[in-house]
Amino acid sequence: MQCSIRSVTTKSYFIYLSMMPYSLFVFPNFNLYSTPLLVLVLQGLILGVMLLVRFIQKKNINDVLLASIVLITCYHRTTYTIGFMDWYDTFRNTKINYYLVSLGMVLAPLIYFYVKSITIADFKFKKKDFWHLVPWLLFFIIKLGVLLYDINQPNFDNVQNGPAVENLLWKYVDPLVTFFSTAQMLLYLAFTFQLFYNYRKKIQDFFSNTYKLELNWIRNFLYVYSFIFIYGILQIFIDEFIIELSWTQKWWLQFCSALIVIYVGVKGYFTDLIPLTSINFDVKSIKKSQKKKKESEEFKDKKHIVNQYFEAEKPYLNPDLNLSELANELQMNRAELSEVINSGFGQNFNDFINSFRVNLVKEKLAGGEHAKISLLGIALDSGFNSKATFNRVFKKLTNTSPTEFLQRMNN
Repeated sequence: MQCSIRSVTTKSYFIYLSMMPYSLFVFPNFNLYSTPLLVLVLQGLILGVMLLVRFIQKKNINDVLLASIVLITCYHRTTYTIGFMDWYDTFRNTKINYYLVSLGMVLAPLIYFYVKSITIADFKFKKKDFWHLVPWLLFFIIKLGVLLYDINQPNFDNVQNGPAVENLLWKYVDPLVTFFSTAQMLLYLAFTFQLFYNYRKKIQDFFSNTYKLELNWIRNFLYVYSFIFIYGILQIFIDEFIIELSWTQKWWLQFCSALIVIYVGVKGYFTDLIPLTSINFDVKSIKKSQKKKKESEEFKDKKHIVNQYFEAEKPYLNPDLNLSELANELQMNRAELSEVINSGFGQNFNDFINSFRVNLVKEKLAGGEHAKISLLGIALDSGFNSKATFNRVFKKLTNTSPTEFLQRMNN
């Protein structure tokens, strides 16, 4: 009797399973393609939320901009992630393509404004800045119109894509949007790189060491998004004009993008940008002051004060010395001190401070200190904050590397 009951129960269970929707057995399909994307995208979403939480707490506008970049990049992986999980094969009449709207035309301005928010103190959005979103808003209106048209067509529930998608969106709108987005991203990246390189030159007048200012983070941020942009263009070109790529071949772009999300999210969250965002670079007043170059008695006195202070106090031994700090110590304003250094000594602030450090290294090498401690140890004791900075600055100011200089001195 027990065997009979067990047999009936087992049979009923399989009948119950057979009546369940087929989709429950197919989706989600965790495989070699879907799983890495899903894991990376979920991690990216967590990092994006962390940045948003920090924005709410500290009100740093660069946090909300980076959070938006991270979340949009994750969002753009959605189509491929659920596709490799067999969403489209399982739900043949899915309408998800109607609701997933590309934000590529938003991403390009966000990259530009993120770098701008770091390189401009007290950055705030202005009303005119929202004009950057107009192209995407126009696309959104078109996409909404396509949805409203198709949803009112007969038999819409039985197909995945309606006539407006196939005859308007895919044929005309999407190619136009792809061309515009490509040109737009190229233009914004060019402006952003220009902004970054101009800023990198400008800070030479304010900081003695730039290595720890995380300028490498801004540079790498631009590099990785440029890489994805170029990769995407090459993929479109190959797919359209050379050979049609399979979904698995296109997967690599999505995988690289998901990896970049993790890098950008982690590095962006843990990078200290306060040294860059908290200092007001009053470049106009300084340049105006520098134009009034004149060897007056007052100017000579200021130059003498700077010389005496450097000989007595050796402020260049502080690896984090900056223009504002030194101006306070000398009881000058930044414009005055910048004028003295630029006009009186013929150098920008960075080269001026580092020239003292290089000369001190030379003195220590001539005194035989390299026999007691390493060359890097001598550099750190002289005010440099890293081996990379030391090698770059030493070669710039002496036209030879530290090792070559030491070899020549020994010969």
